[in-house]
Amino acid sequence: MKNIYSASALVFLALLFLALTILSGAAIKGARLDLTEQKLYTLSEGTINLLGAIEEPITLEFYFSEETSGDLPMVRNFARRVQELLDEMVERSDGQLRVRRIDPRPFSEEEDQADRYGLEGIPVGAAGENLYLGIVGTNMVDGLEVVPFISPAREAFLEYELARMIYILSQPDRPRVGLLSGLPMDGRLDMQTGQQREPWAIREQVGEMFEVESIETSDDALPADIDVLVLVHPADLSEEMLRDIDRFVLDGGRLLAFVDPYSESDPGPNPADPAAAMTMDRTSSLDELFEAWGVEFATDVFVADLGQALQVALQTGQRPVRHPAIIGVTAENMNRDDVVTGELDAINLASPGYLALAENSPLELEPLLMSSANAGLLDTERLRFLEDPGELIAEVAPTGEHYVLAARLSGEVASAFQSGNGESPNSGVLNAIVVADTDLLADRYWVQRQRFFGTSILDPFAGNGDFVINAIDNLLGNADLISVRSRATGNRPFTLVESLRREAEQNLLATEQRLEAELEEAERRLTELQQARGDTDLSVLTPEQEAELDRFMEQRIEIRQQLRQVRRDLDRDIEALGTRVKAVNIALMPALVTVLALFMAWRRRRKARAAVKGEG
Repeated sequence: MKNIYSASALVFLALLFLALTILSGAAIKGARLDLTEQKLYTLSEGTINLLGAIEEPITLEFYFSEETSGDLPMVRNFARRVQELLDEMVERSDGQLRVRRIDPRPFSEEEDQADRYGLEGIPVGAAGENLYLGIVGTNMVDGLEVVPFISPAREAFLEYELARMIYILSQPDRPRVGLLSGLPMDGRLDMQTGQQREPWAIREQVGEMFEVESIETSDDALPADIDVLVLVHPADLSEEMLRDIDRFVLDGGRLLAFVDPYSESDPGPNPADPAAAMTMDRTSSLDELFEAWGVEFATDVFVADLGQALQVALQTGQRPVRHPAIIGVTAENMNRDDVVTGELDAINLASPGYLALAENSPLELEPLLMSSANAGLLDTERLRFLEDPGELIAEVAPTGEHYVLAARLSGEVASAFQSGNGESPNSGVLNAIVVADTDLLADRYWVQRQRFFGTSILDPFAGNGDFVINAIDNLLGNADLISVRSRATGNRPFTLVESLRREAEQNLLATEQRLEAELEEAERRLTELQQARGDTDLSVLTPEQEAELDRFMEQRIEIRQQLRQVRRDLDRDIEALGTRVKAVNIALMPALVTVLALFMAWRRRRKARAAVKGEG
């Protein structure tokens, strides 16, 4: 009898669970609740504005290999996510956006068409059939934009990729950007390997978004009809070029300038000569223009930031150490009210300078990137022969000041040059963004290139690229696309864990320094004892020397125990934090979803009863 009751209870529980599952599915069907802080799975306001601004129909063709992906459930789920996002965009476009889904089966006309558009076919399975997962966008004229392959690894950037394509297709003419760079951003021949290097990732991204007009540092004038001028490491410009830059800015042109007290990324005229690299001038500035505008920028010092120093390993296998000259600016030291930096999480820089206004400057300076309060200034010459970054830690004298590393400059300024007839210099309204670092543009500080089935994919680990594109977009007056890009990131750093690590590293560093000091003292004491003996046979230790060695060995063991204890404490704190996070993910969130489903079912039933009573 008990067995029957037990079996009945199990059947009842199973039916109850099934009923609750069906009920919750019916109750929340079509409902969406995005609990991510940055709303990664909800169309941003910027995307909605871009869709509403489409004036002529745009067609997106979504190529996805249904049959070939049969054994790849993760890829199929990602393709469904792409389709859902496209459908939501169509609903928001007032009929101006059309989406077609195409299955390029092997040896079909659709597959030939995908190849003509340049879509990437990824060989999968034993038969080596191609898997297509890309989008082709066209407008009513001759506009064509192609995403050759949408990598599932970049799902967090999916909305931006689609919004960018729609934005470009909706513009009759792409904005023109003049790029004058003293760094090899376009790629150049590697003197050591004899191979052509790839262009910098940021150069490729700017080229995708805008029509880029390259300007040589030896030119004497800017090209006509550019909308934004981007200056990168502008060293040794001619006076004629400086005059033309001054004229461009005062006539209403927009300026984005990257200057540097010490550019780590400048290869110099002969990168194969290490001696020349050590003595070359790595600074760049716009001294004449800055002086006229009332902008202060020192080229003999750089900002060393202990509070935002990144870990680096100069050699393979070497233990990473904090490098005060290579810093990662975090969200708390960015301007959260500015559209350029408002939603970014981290931007990496190397040996940056700082910006300030002169006493009588007519400009307004709005900081975009800043150092932490635990920062100070060091001489740039200190970087030329630096072997151990840890040496800089003891040299930094924090001032408590937040140094401005990048800023927006605005206001009416006078020309830096006298007019040809001797009259007073012209004036105009300056609209510029100035960054006191050029290294943030180099790939190694913000992005990794990965190969995915033969396709080169950019995997950013910092927001340097977003910062540059945001700045250009903002100077052009387009804020909608900025809001999409700024929020499209799934990288959420564990700031509490990082804080615990930094605190433990400081404890470790202090203990290690104490160990080294005691080691030097013991060796000095041993040398004194040997000299006092005056014996020729130094291999025989006196009792005093043996006692000194024993004492040092005991101290070393004790300090090593302290080091291990610090590491254990660090691991224990991080593991405890991880346990709490897992508890929230495993227990709390399912409970909230269940309560929500039951609440919605109760409301629906209540409304149904009220409707029945009303009819009665």
